[in-house]
Amino acid sequence: MAGVTDPIFRTLCKEAGADVMVTEFVSAEGVLQAWHRNRRYVEFEQEHRPLGVQIFGSIPDHAAAAARIIVDAMHPDFLDINAGCPVPKVVGKNGGSSLLKDLPLLQDIAAAVVRELGNDCPVTTKIRIGWDAEHICALEACRRLEDAGVQSIAIHGRTRSQQYGGQANWEIIDECARSVNIPVVGNGDIASPEDVKRVRETTAVAGVMIGRAAMNAPWLFRRAKQYLTTGTIPAEPTPAERIQFMLRHTRMAIESGHYGDEIFTMRAMRARLLAYAKGIPGTKPLRPQLSRVASLAELQELLQGL
Repeated sequence: MAGVTDPIFRTLCKEAGADVMVTEFVSAEGVLQAWHRNRRYVEFEQEHRPLGVQIFGSIPDHAAAAARIIVDAMHPDFLDINAGCPVPKVVGKNGGSSLLKDLPLLQDIAAAVVRELGNDCPVTTKIRIGWDAEHICALEACRRLEDAGVQSIAIHGRTRSQQYGGQANWEIIDECARSVNIPVVGNGDIASPEDVKRVRETTAVAGVMIGRAAMNAPWLFRRAKQYLTTGTIPAEPTPAERIQFMLRHTRMAIESGHYGDEIFTMRAMRARLLAYAKGIPGTKPLRPQLSRVASLAELQELLQGL
């Protein structure tokens, strides 16, 4: 979710019913070497709580020191260790899901952060089910993380080698949830209210994490919660409502100054706009222009005909 779950997007997800959110992740080394430059990735509004700050790294002492800097400066509700990111740039630094190839190191990192933070801040971890199909290690990873003092684990139901292809394996997530005494949150292929209800009723997970589907449709949180509460699935937003959402997100991003001036903000927003536009009638021919849009006025003109 790097480049996605910024303060503006989190505000919109909170409005849409998200219960708990996590910041973009930040490198432990980046925190130690240039905290003033990396702080913006973990800034949040008080109304975003409960909220966790996520870090990644491969050296236990450095992860612990970075966690201390973040907790003392930001006071998040929890500190999350990323051991699930499959991106080569992160894996190449022995961070993210590369830790699934070295579970003793993953345990050492978690234990070091837990010791450093003590009672100041709970520590959680995000993992995948394994490195590849021949190395499924989620169950051992969960037991090691529980022993290290981690208070909750989120599991994405794919291996690192799958990236985001294939299907998430919820049987393994369920097995892990039944095998440890701390909450396990399931993640992967949750794209509808029905998906949320199904895994709630058929697995032992304590909660559901939604990532990619929220990038296209943040209103999924509200729709899922209403379905769980009432048994009725609310209608999807109309195309007109989705277009207004696109414009509102863009205005909020520009007004926040989070990415700098308007042109830098629009560059950061392009991927978001393409995601929101998916499925709106009439937007397919506009996708090349949306991928180059440089101002709010230009975006309004593009969408006006819809």
